[in-house]
Amino acid sequence: MTKMIAGQALVKVLEAWGVDHLYGIPGGSINHTVEGLYLEKEHIDYIQVRHEEVGALAAAADAKFTGKIGVSFGSAGPGATHLFNGLYDAKMDHVPVLALVGQVPQPTMNTNYFQEMDETPMFSDVAVYNRTVTTAAQIPYVINQAIREAYRQNGPAVVIIPEDLSAEEIDYEPVATPNVVSNTFEQKIDPAAITATMDLLKAAKHPLVYAGRGLLGARDELVKFSEQFNIPVMNTVPATGVIPTDHPNAIGTFGRLGTKSGFEALQHADLILFLGSEFPFAGFWPKGIKIIQVNNNSYDIGKMVPVDYAVLSDAKAYLQAMIATGETLPVTPWLTTNQENKRNWDAWMKQIAANDQDGLAPEAVMQKVASMVGPKDTYGVDTGNVSEWAVRGLPMDKDQKFALSGLFATMGFGLPAGMAGALSVRDSQAWSFSGDGGFAMVAPDIITEARYELPVINVVFNNQRFGFIYREQVDTKQHLYGVDLTDADWAKVAEGLGGIGFTVSNNQEVETVFDQIKDLQAKGNKKPIVINAVINNADPIGTAYMPLDPKLYGQEAVDGFAKANHIDVQQQPSLGELLRAQGDNL
Repeated sequence: MTKMIAGQALVKVLEAWGVDHLYGIPGGSINHTVEGLYLEKEHIDYIQVRHEEVGALAAAADAKFTGKIGVSFGSAGPGATHLFNGLYDAKMDHVPVLALVGQVPQPTMNTNYFQEMDETPMFSDVAVYNRTVTTAAQIPYVINQAIREAYRQNGPAVVIIPEDLSAEEIDYEPVATPNVVSNTFEQKIDPAAITATMDLLKAAKHPLVYAGRGLLGARDELVKFSEQFNIPVMNTVPATGVIPTDHPNAIGTFGRLGTKSGFEALQHADLILFLGSEFPFAGFWPKGIKIIQVNNNSYDIGKMVPVDYAVLSDAKAYLQAMIATGETLPVTPWLTTNQENKRNWDAWMKQIAANDQDGLAPEAVMQKVASMVGPKDTYGVDTGNVSEWAVRGLPMDKDQKFALSGLFATMGFGLPAGMAGALSVRDSQAWSFSGDGGFAMVAPDIITEARYELPVINVVFNNQRFGFIYREQVDTKQHLYGVDLTDADWAKVAEGLGGIGFTVSNNQEVETVFDQIKDLQAKGNKKPIVINAVINNADPIGTAYMPLDPKLYGQEAVDGFAKANHIDVQQQPSLGELLRAQGDNL
């Protein structure tokens, strides 16, 4: 045993679990934990953020990028409450994080002491594990159990630490139990489930895979399955990259952040293989489609949409079992027309990017980024229209990693996630993508990127508007109110906060500036970069409903939608028309 303050023992537990950095702001009720960080500074990096919310969001992004637990801390009172945004993001997207929360000294608890709050019930809804330690000696044990539970339940664990306890000297002995967080056994799939799936696939004319985050890490299996059975693949937005974005069988996603090819595939599908997802918008899929749902959580099966056949299984193991049958399905017009429809969509996105007569198109920025990214780059993506541009434009064809606030959808996620990418995947370029609304919420932490020499490239799409909310008000025929933003020069803001700033407002400036940035990074730049991309006010093309098939919606509806959205129906024929041209009239 070794004598040390409990705050240092706490940090040693984090080290044992492979934590190499964490985020937070000191305060009187957490200072002896911070002292522990100082004593262990050779083994774990403390990242001083300028707002605890940024630290908590960055911790959640760490977990999304790596699968390993992210850690942040806050002092009693406001330091604790500032953590909630990041913790709820972790809860709703099912990733493991640990929050260390300061509390006033035990003798002053329940005395209306300065910044004293009853913190345990505060975190009862968000946390999968929520404990207040009661003795100094138990701190290492409780931290160890908190981390285990965060991994077991894939969510946020909270440990509340009265300040006097973390200051006490204790006898510390490392826990001998191995840090096991994942199964080490192979799952055997019920052969009846494989037989039933094969029967349903063979009976289907238009089968479709809809893949969720449960297949992250199973890219090879998904690609092999899609190619062996010749089935097009869609994915949920948080699962972007689960199949390479440049794979010919990858046809996009569904909903407002989606693609024309994704929307139309669903209108003609007769069977969906729904894998590893609790996709909240599945209820908006067309009715009458047979659904096979595969999920390792029985609660998620049938939660969002009625299913015809359920398999309680890990989705990766299920695909492996399907592949092992050696069976295959032939290439059909269903596959080839979906591929063609996606190619047409991609060509359209390039046309939009090339036209800057009415101002800079955000697609042009994403297209330039796509030409620069490396095989391991990380993308931190904020909430709003920027999510659409990112999902549609960022390449996920190598080992790039993509993180956004999925189900919680909190604005301000982009910059913290970019920071997390730089710290979690250190041999790559980290990017963040934000709208001017989300960036304004967290912009001061450009200081943090500068302080720790994190050369994140932060792209800010500046149109002086809450664009996503603006569109909602337009669609619901409300008055446009509260969605306009006062402009700011984000390039100058970046310079004032210790970074490098650029402004682009047309395609030529995009080419010139991004080439300059590429050169800066190649020469070893260590400052954060902010690109103030002054874009046009055109909304991203809406894909939640695209009435372009005259047989389904009538010619009048097609003509009206095409005109309103500047769509050349000769270049963008509907999937239905492509199918009918191949003799498929379903």
